[in-house]
Amino acid sequence: MTPPREPVIRKLHHSALRCSDSERTRQFYEGFLGLPLAASLDLSETATGRAVRVLHTFYRLGDGSFLAFFEVPGAPFEFKAQHDFDLHIALEVNATDLEAMLAKGKSLGVDTRGISEHQFIRSAYFRDPDGYVVELAAKRAGHDAALDPAANGAREVLDRWQAQKDSTA
Repeated sequence: MTPPREPVIRKLHHSALRCSDSERTRQFYEGFLGLPLAASLDLSETATGRAVRVLHTFYRLGDGSFLAFFEVPGAPFEFKAQHDFDLHIALEVNATDLEAMLAKGKSLGVDTRGISEHQFIRSAYFRDPDGYVVELAAKRAGHDAALDPAANGAREVLDRWQAQKDSTA
């Protein structure tokens, strides 16, 4: 039997979202969360030669990946408050920083919730200026084992879910 092949995808480079105002976004992601602004691209033309007016900004995480945002003035986009189940991004912090960020968010009037106790992480939630939910998550004891598909039955749980869902549809 051949050993399992490593995934082709190595890690997240960036995840990109729309924003309504790049400076307000910078104040939240750099000023509040502490993610340094790493790049700003003032885009005036697409790869196909179409004229655009777009600012693309990148904020560096500790592992070298980025959160990125597009501001596109005059282009409709429905910004709305997201439910945590619908759309959020979770960023890892240590337990001490989780508590400090929760206090910081509350003291600055940032929409803040938590701490939520999950099976393998403790989390606090913050809403950015456009309504996106940012979860800060600190690993709990047993984190790695809880996310080991060889030990946690992930596929069996998914298959059972699917069968139950299909039988009630």
